[in-house]
Amino acid sequence: MNGSVPTAVRITGYGVLSAAGVGGKALHEAVRSGSVPPADGGAGALAGESVPPLRLLPVPDYDPQEFLGRKRLSSLSRTTTLGMSAAELALDGLPEPVGEAERPHTGVVLGTSTGSARAFSEFFRDTYEQERPYLVSPALFPGLLLNHSASQVAMRHSLTGVNASLAGGQVSSLSALRYARTMLVNGRATRLLTGGVEELSAQSAWAWQRSGALPDGAAVGEGSAVFVLESGTGAALAELVACEVAFSPVADGPLAVASALTRCVEDALRAGGVSARDIGVVSAGASGGRGWQAVETRALRTALAGHRPDVVRVQDVLGETYSASGALQLAALLARWENEQAGKDAAWGLVTSVGNDGSVAAALVRCCSPAA
Repeated sequence: MNGSVPTAVRITGYGVLSAAGVGGKALHEAVRSGSVPPADGGAGALAGESVPPLRLLPVPDYDPQEFLGRKRLSSLSRTTTLGMSAAELALDGLPEPVGEAERPHTGVVLGTSTGSARAFSEFFRDTYEQERPYLVSPALFPGLLLNHSASQVAMRHSLTGVNASLAGGQVSSLSALRYARTMLVNGRATRLLTGGVEELSAQSAWAWQRSGALPDGAAVGEGSAVFVLESGTGAALAELVACEVAFSPVADGPLAVASALTRCVEDALRAGGVSARDIGVVSAGASGGRGWQAVETRALRTALAGHRPDVVRVQDVLGETYSASGALQLAALLARWENEQAGKDAAWGLVTSVGNDGSVAAALVRCCSPAA
């Protein structure tokens, strides 16, 4: 199991912002300790608005100017700047900047929900409150589109390769990873900035509160993680060996959803030529929704044939981060291997996700640390 899998895709860098702070080390420390550092109370995310009685976990003291400079930020949503900031961190971690000759083959693939819920609601509220609907600022409209963050990353760095945004609810980030992996393996790109983003706003917090989807005491968070995925051989932090996404209607019952996730995990293991006992750690994603953790646990127990690897539950610490959750789970896994566990875990890890609509996903990742 020590050799590279031919269809694997290299993860050569990543950037992450979450309630733990900036970077993988801060994320690892938060997950290891089970708590995040004191935040700014959501001042940047919530702007003094009325919020529901939920525990809210924004990126602490987040100022996009620290990552993106001062120019052209006024019309950008928090979703857009979070995605751009994570991409900036990912690119800054590369040994060399993306060269001009590489830009046509470098693109962006991000998972999101609806884009910015706050920008969307405020724009359409203005169409009712302004004296005339056409007095709404047209500069704000692009920020409503779910592909705004990915397009801004591409334009900022003149990346003219594949550009896509995937909205798949809880499995958005893993859907983005699967799409990006397919593009790279099939030669449609040589490098893709890939991940997920989710903002915290009063609008999204109220939506979670009124949906009743969260268990008592659950928190709502935000964040973004972006990974540099590359084809070919060479140095890497890890390899994305397989990523599978499936769906089972909730009406068919929780056992059907568990079976769909079981198949995803089994298919991923089969694609990597890996046995269940090779898995050293699972970064699980079904912590937030009511009852879904039991579905995920059942699926993993079946797919791994009773093998019990370590389980990391990032959402227990960061709160419900919805479309960014899979990306934050992968970032936590990479940070664990970077900062502590390489050589202690087996070289293989899984990232799994379950949505309350019956969507499921699983990614198989191989640690490339020399110690592993």
